[in-house]
Amino acid sequence: MGNIESVDGQSEMKQHIMPLKVPMPDPTELEEKFAIVLNSMNLPPDKARLLRQYDNEKKWDLICDQERFQVKNPPHTYIQKLRGYLDPGVTRKKFRRRVQESTKVLRELEISLRTNHIGWVREFLNDENRGLDVLVEYLSFAQCAVMLDFEGLENGEDSFLDKSKSWSRSIEDLHHMNAQPFCNTLVRSARQSVLRYGSVANSKTIKNSRLVSQKDDVHVCIMCLRAIMNYQYGFNMVMSHAHAVNEIALSLNNKNPRTKALVLELLAAVCLVRGGHEIILSAFDNFKEVCKEKHRFERLMDYFRSEEGNIDFMVACMQFINIVVHSVEDMNFRVHLQYEFTKLGLDDFLEKSKHTESDKLSVQIQAYLENVFDVGGLLEDAETKNAALEKVEELEEHLSHVTEKLLEVENETMMKVADLEKLLLQKDKELNVIRETYESTSTQVNTLRRMIKEKDAAFQRHFNIEKRLLELEQQGTIRLHKKPDGDIAIEPLGVGSAGIPLGNIGKLSLGSTAGLTELGGPDTSLPPASEAPPPPPPPPPPPPLPSASGHTVPVPPPPPPPLAPPLPEASPSVILSVGLSAIRIKKPIKTKFRLPVFNWTALKPNQINGTVFNEIDDERVLEELDLERFEELFKTRAQGPVVDVSCTKSKVAHKAANKVTLLDANRSKNLAITLRKANKTTEEICKAIEKFDLKALPVDFVECLMRFLPTEAEVKVLRQYERERRPLDQLAEEDRFMLLFSKIERLTQRMNIITFVGNFADNVNMLTPQLNAIIAASGSIKSAPKLKRMLEIILALGNYMNSSKRGCVYGFKLQSLDLLLDTKSTDRKMTLLHYIALIVKEKYPELANFYNELHFVDKAAAVSLENVLLDVRELGKGMDLIRRECSLHDHSVLKGFVQTSDSQLDKLQKDAKMAEEAFNSVVSYFGESAKTAPPSVFFPVFVRFIKAYKDAVEENEQRKKQEEAMREKLLAQEAKQHDPKVQAQKKRHQQQELIAELRRRQAKDHRPVYEGKDGTIEDIITVLKSVPFTARTAKRGSRFFCEANLCDDANC
Repeated sequence: MGNIESVDGQSEMKQHIMPLKVPMPDPTELEEKFAIVLNSMNLPPDKARLLRQYDNEKKWDLICDQERFQVKNPPHTYIQKLRGYLDPGVTRKKFRRRVQESTKVLRELEISLRTNHIGWVREFLNDENRGLDVLVEYLSFAQCAVMLDFEGLENGEDSFLDKSKSWSRSIEDLHHMNAQPFCNTLVRSARQSVLRYGSVANSKTIKNSRLVSQKDDVHVCIMCLRAIMNYQYGFNMVMSHAHAVNEIALSLNNKNPRTKALVLELLAAVCLVRGGHEIILSAFDNFKEVCKEKHRFERLMDYFRSEEGNIDFMVACMQFINIVVHSVEDMNFRVHLQYEFTKLGLDDFLEKSKHTESDKLSVQIQAYLENVFDVGGLLEDAETKNAALEKVEELEEHLSHVTEKLLEVENETMMKVADLEKLLLQKDKELNVIRETYESTSTQVNTLRRMIKEKDAAFQRHFNIEKRLLELEQQGTIRLHKKPDGDIAIEPLGVGSAGIPLGNIGKLSLGSTAGLTELGGPDTSLPPASEAPPPPPPPPPPPPLPSASGHTVPVPPPPPPPLAPPLPEASPSVILSVGLSAIRIKKPIKTKFRLPVFNWTALKPNQINGTVFNEIDDERVLEELDLERFEELFKTRAQGPVVDVSCTKSKVAHKAANKVTLLDANRSKNLAITLRKANKTTEEICKAIEKFDLKALPVDFVECLMRFLPTEAEVKVLRQYERERRPLDQLAEEDRFMLLFSKIERLTQRMNIITFVGNFADNVNMLTPQLNAIIAASGSIKSAPKLKRMLEIILALGNYMNSSKRGCVYGFKLQSLDLLLDTKSTDRKMTLLHYIALIVKEKYPELANFYNELHFVDKAAAVSLENVLLDVRELGKGMDLIRRECSLHDHSVLKGFVQTSDSQLDKLQKDAKMAEEAFNSVVSYFGESAKTAPPSVFFPVFVRFIKAYKDAVEENEQRKKQEEAMREKLLAQEAKQHDPKVQAQKKRHQQQELIAELRRRQAKDHRPVYEGKDGTIEDIITVLKSVPFTARTAKRGSRFFCEANLCDDANC
């Protein structure tokens, strides 16, 4: 009593007056005080490390703030006051005087619990002060009268004692076996105090409790418990307390709707903590027993229906019901809890309240209805699911058949395409032969025409000379004499009319060209004597082809001049002079901004003749594109590292073949296992090998038997055994087999032939589709016009980007296509390939599906042409081996095989040659080399390019949709800004957010920031006020405290 009175004398609490700032102490003392403050703040290591980096001025400010806002009263001050209110021996007058400040004391206690450091809270809750026990006992005392008032039992000692017993049960824990020892002591003391209240001063106690219940003490007690539970340490103590949660649940009987809403918010938050749901249900089981409910949650539903005027309580109640029902993971238990509230009339009440004017209540109701489990609907869904699964199984089976059919059709189509490509290649060869013949014939015809013209001119000159000589002879100027050798001599008789001296005429003869020229005059002039004689005539041309009517077909016109030859690797001047007739010299391009370099591998000008780049015009593409937009997107800020596209080769370690010893036990064992697979005797196996009988010996068995060909050492040992004339019956089965097996003539050759014959059909069927894929893919790529246009666009953009630094190029290696994804725009959001996909859609939509022209490229990418050609050559060698065997020995089986398979092998070899030619043609067409770019390198370039292009198109579409959605959102926001109602609502919302933020700062500025688990209860309550609980989030992020922490920290 003395202690109580002494505490009663200290009724006034110390006021927090803002002190003047104390001068900063020396650094050593400052660090000591700062270390104390850090320890009291209970900060995690990273936050504490951050605060230690502050300068001395900030550290001193933090120390001053901590001392300024720290409540000066120790925990035992509040505990003594609360115990004084619970003293049943105090007089009515003194109790009335004391209880006047109970609410104030509790409020100050709540502030201290909420704002002081963790050390103060731990001191309040330690075993010496037992603050939690005192607080819960006071809460139970404050609700005593309320409990009795609900039953209407205010008079009569016996009835009070009955209710007192019920009240005493309310502070018991349903799991008292697991309670701590001090909790059992507290329960016994509580029972004794209740009996004392009922037997000694029952009427006075009831009046005292009623006096307390008329104030806000219950509400503030709940806030104190909430502040304690906001710390992980305090939360674990409340959860492990014998009757703390029970008393919180019994506080729902308070008449203040605000208090009931506070209780429900706290209980809902506890439900979302791991292990908290079971504790809450136990508390409501206790509530049912204490309050004499027929059904659990019955009184809660009565409050829910009767408090329709108080929206905050209804929102909290609806939120609690939603969480307590739908936060469990066991679906059956969830349906059970849901049915509990259905029996209490929740569904009917929600149907009436569904159209409430309160948005908050409507949101909570809608959240509950969305979480509700419709068992009938789930049963229908299950039946529908089973039917759907059966349908899916049927569709999958049908799909497998369709897929098989598709593969068959695809293989047939590929074979037809390959055949057409082969025919096309054959026709191209024939066309080339005809073209060469035509060019040769045209050259001969032109030569003959020129010779005919020369002969005609010479004949005309000769005729004119003879005519002139006859005229001179008739004039008597000359006389012609025939010599014995056949020549004609000219004898002058006088001066001719032509003015030629007669003395000179005698020197002329018909063989003198100069003399004949003079005699012929101006009309019969001949070429000068200094001219070289004409070349000897070529052999006469073939006779003209007779037409159907018997007339000669006119000679066709001469062919056009041949194309200019490729540029020789000579000096630049030669390249220029020769190149002007073959390729157009590209001028450098000047760009407005500096652009990134496209690190392609360029082809030399003398490498593009006959390639696809000789057929495209990238300068025309540049005239069609919006290059200003391109520069804006790809202007550089910083260059990225140059991409190294060189490939590394991995070395394969070849293991040396393990040599087996003679007649090794493991070899004998493996041979015995292999012989058992054949299920035939030794004699039958050897006879079948001698006759090449594949019907008796499967190919798989022969291949297994190839591993057991006898070695020289084994043959030597077996022959030695046989020379010693030992009985063969004493040999083991595998040794006896090895003896007979080694006696077969040309054993290795026979085994190879059998293996070849048995695997021939499979090898042909395996190699033919691979060759067809190479032929079809090569032809489709070479004859794809849309692919050429795509390369034209890439060449144009690459030259535009590189012209100022590397100059323009005429072509590039196909591996450069992989680098389109490495060249990014200024904002790093778009690559060059994305931009190409964009301009193709805008400018060249006909090229959008260019990849549809590239057939069977993916199949050809998986083919190793070198290995296929090697396999074909091996088949040829195997067939030659069989032919030699047939020429030496008469084997009907092998002859029949050669007759049936020779044509297949011949066709396969032709296909292999055709595939090699087709691939070499398409590789050279793209400026590559078959040695450096085999099919396993060449075709995957197109596969990757097609896949990357499709991905770029899809990403462009997604980006466009996002931009449109953002644009629509901005337009909607602009429209709302012009609406005055929306403006007013937005302004009101901003004000509310500002007020809430200020309140949070006022509440948190007085205490350090606790990381980790501290503050979780407040976080849960805050989140639940802004976002309604949905069952989908229950499993992911609603379990804030783990059971291990709950158990470990309870014993701290």
